[in-house]
Amino acid sequence: MIKLYNYELSGNCYKLRLLMHLLGVAYTSVAVDFHPGREHRSEAFLAINPFGQLPVIEDGDYRLRDAQAILVYLASRYDETLSWFPMDPEARGQVVSWLAVADDITRTASAARLHDALGYQLDVETARRDTHVLFRRIDDHLAEAEIAGRGWLVGNSATIADIACFPYVALSHEGGIARDSYPALRRWIERVRRLDGFIGMPGIFAISL
Repeated sequence: MIKLYNYELSGNCYKLRLLMHLLGVAYTSVAVDFHPGREHRSEAFLAINPFGQLPVIEDGDYRLRDAQAILVYLASRYDETLSWFPMDPEARGQVVSWLAVADDITRTASAARLHDALGYQLDVETARRDTHVLFRRIDDHLAEAEIAGRGWLVGNSATIADIACFPYVALSHEGGIARDSYPALRRWIERVRRLDGFIGMPGIFAISL
């Protein structure tokens, strides 16, 4: 069974919990006190991940760090439908390009959330400004996709691109970043929340159907 080194308030850990739930993959969770305990910087955790970052998974003897890399692994190994990380080369290339955008969202929107929610000292105004630049680009992309009859970042169904980008977009209000000016982005958030098997986290609630 997969072991997830996890912090419940981390959007990057949540995206893995979400995908595993959507795929029906069983896992156990090992709590790591990211804040205030800073256990991710402890000697014991650095022996697991020398970069001192969450999340990490262990699947048997295989260990992997980095949320986006783990999404690729989970979808490649456990998705029998081959839809979450599609095999088509063009679609797969597009999905990977959105994983890079997810890292940019973490660098900006997540940073603002760390400032407001956990008191991290950083240039929050720059983080918020850069987030709005990203959100405008994503909103434009989604609006164009909707005109073409699609509702997702890539293709006609949800992929790991959507899972990778979703958490820190949906949590942006916790970093003082409003989404009022991004209607296509808001509609996309609701589509993700309506996925069969969706689970929430603190600050992101599942829809009661």
